[in-house]
Amino acid sequence: MSLLKRLGTTQDLSGTEQKSPPTKDGKRNPDTTGGLGKQSQGTGATRDTEEESSGRSGELGALRRPTIGTQQQQQGTGTTQQKSDNFNELKSRIQNRLISELDPRMDLGNQEEVRRTVEETFTSVLEAESIVLTRVERMRLFEAISAEILGYGPIEPLLKDESVSEIMVNGPRQTYVERAGRLERTDVTFQDDDHVMRVIDRIVSPLGRRIDESSPMVDARLPDGSRINAVIPPISLVGPTLTIRKFAKDPLTSDDLVRFGTLTPEIVTFLKACVEGRLNIVVSGGTGSGKTTTLNVLSSFIPHDERIVTIENAAELQLHQDHVVTLESRPPNIEGRGEVSIQDLVVNSLRMRPDRVVVGECRAGETLDMLQAMNTGHDGSLTTVHSNGPRDTLSRLETMCLMAGYDLPIRAIREQIASAVDLILHQSRMKDGSRRVTYITEVQGMEGDVIVLQDVFTFEQTGQENGKVIGAIKPTGIRPKFVEVFESQSIYLPPNIFGTSYERMF
Repeated sequence: MSLLKRLGTTQDLSGTEQKSPPTKDGKRNPDTTGGLGKQSQGTGATRDTEEESSGRSGELGALRRPTIGTQQQQQGTGTTQQKSDNFNELKSRIQNRLISELDPRMDLGNQEEVRRTVEETFTSVLEAESIVLTRVERMRLFEAISAEILGYGPIEPLLKDESVSEIMVNGPRQTYVERAGRLERTDVTFQDDDHVMRVIDRIVSPLGRRIDESSPMVDARLPDGSRINAVIPPISLVGPTLTIRKFAKDPLTSDDLVRFGTLTPEIVTFLKACVEGRLNIVVSGGTGSGKTTTLNVLSSFIPHDERIVTIENAAELQLHQDHVVTLESRPPNIEGRGEVSIQDLVVNSLRMRPDRVVVGECRAGETLDMLQAMNTGHDGSLTTVHSNGPRDTLSRLETMCLMAGYDLPIRAIREQIASAVDLILHQSRMKDGSRRVTYITEVQGMEGDVIVLQDVFTFEQTGQENGKVIGAIKPTGIRPKFVEVFESQSIYLPPNIFGTSYERMF
């Protein structure tokens, strides 16, 4: 993407200066001349001097003074909005000068060289315009302009903020973030709809994805694996919207989930045995409940000597094993051709000699193929499903199997589910924003036309303290049937994990 397209400005690039706009009463603020004209009433010479100064420095507005906020602190109401407008005005003006002076054919891949060139040009423009800023204002302005050229514009600081887990841009004037499971509004804004569109295009273009009126929705990812969803008009009525689910640079481990209270050390020991014992596990939960994070942790327990094939809409899993093949679905092109669905990838993965098949999420007909894989020798497979509980997970699996387009009786589908799935791990997002594993349920088989479930661990909430949910996941005292399978594989679990005093007989 060229520099001109990256910045995408439609303003005058010639560097010519324009007069600052008048105030609400139709007069120009005398202070916008930076002290070049004295305040005096009734004298035409003074007005001429003011207009001449405004013509020379009007495009600098109220920013040609010691600091941006000095005068604004004396104005009372509306100071924050005016300060933001002045900052955006100066940023836009210097950005235009940079466009006119930088080589549009510059290789933006070499970020260090581009940043050095931008910094040199930025300094020379400030000196040429006689703009005096404090160190903090100067750094803020430079970082904002650098983000437009090298990063993702106004949201670049939010992407670097490790405390932010999700970014939600609702049109150019409204941006929310999620911190510690709570939503809060930020002061980040875009210039207009086109500005948001340029940032979205900068994200999806390198991935071969497209977004326009004929295809107004897109899923993508950032280079660090963060998940992106964008929706633009005419589907979105508030302007282009962008949702970014951030992922930590270092993937969360089981120790992190124990520290957060999502799991307990005993549960980690149990789940590790389940993965090593090649149980088929479905991670279920609602949106934002942490399913993908938990799936990533479960995947980390897979032995390093096994071949793993991961299948996702947008590659998010961060596996550290050596033998990992990552597959990603592809939407249709502008002609409606070339689509590669999750179902196609699941079918193809069975020809790739996988020891484990990990599907990021089952949403539709690929569920039937995933169950078939689990039933035909690919034990130890993992996937996630949106649902409200373990029993609802089974209903969702049945519905998605019917979406495959085959006229199968419900009993046949249930038999496939009961035979394929060994364990359901359900995760919930609590009122305080924390994510907790609330059910770990064994699928025991069929009784008549009903799939039998047995809870092994359940979450017990004991109260709330300062808005925080107090509780822990505890064993139900029932020993799952597959423990005998573990012992045949020399995997032994201490009986206290299940809350019993059972002793293994030799």
